[in-house]
Amino acid sequence: MTNQEKAKLIAPWINPAERITVDFNDVTGLNAEVFGCTEHVVHLFFQESFPHMKEQVTIPLRVVQVEEDSEHYTRDPDAPLQWRLRLRVNQNRPEGI
Repeated sequence: MTNQEKAKLIAPWINPAERITVDFNDVTGLNAEVFGCTEHVVHLFFQESFPHMKEQVTIPLRVVQVEEDSEHYTRDPDAPLQWRLRLRVNQNRPEGI
């Protein structure tokens, strides 16, 4: 899958009300909010232990696989029901998450 195809699949998830699942090589099942995406990188917020704190991370699309998360649904009850997006990142989790 090209970076352009990945960005096209990620773009609809740029929504503060929705979450996606992110798996790194060393940790899986993290909840994240997508706040931006280009043809080169995806920008994510990860929820920290404190509800008001978020960790901002930028990940290059070249190390990302885009999949469907068949374990979680979308959050918006007014939107059509669909599976969540899952990003598999072929690197270890950045420090600080």
